[in-house]
Amino acid sequence: MPDHLGDKIRSLRKKKGLTLDKLAKAANLSKSYLWELENRESQSPSAEKLTAIADALGVSADYFLDTDISTPEEKHLDDAFFRSYRKLETQDKEQLRKILDTFKKK
Repeated sequence: MPDHLGDKIRSLRKKKGLTLDKLAKAANLSKSYLWELENRESQSPSAEKLTAIADALGVSADYFLDTDISTPEEKHLDDAFFRSYRKLETQDKEQLRKILDTFKKK
């Protein structure tokens, strides 16, 4: 059960099938920095870096800060989804809304 930041990052990274190198590229961070986060408990990333890691792993940064949970909850996944949605172009948002509407009709 992941209980500190490094464990949570490593667990999600492996669950998503990402190597340290792939996560580093997705989060625009160095592989060595991510290794330090995963393996050294004293590491405290900036909010910007933690958000980049969270975005790359599809969760909210809050998940990493909450020491009482070991796996992402729906709210962490939803927050990450909404953050990604806000970054989309207008036409892509409209297309996604149409897709979501098809689920409502079932």
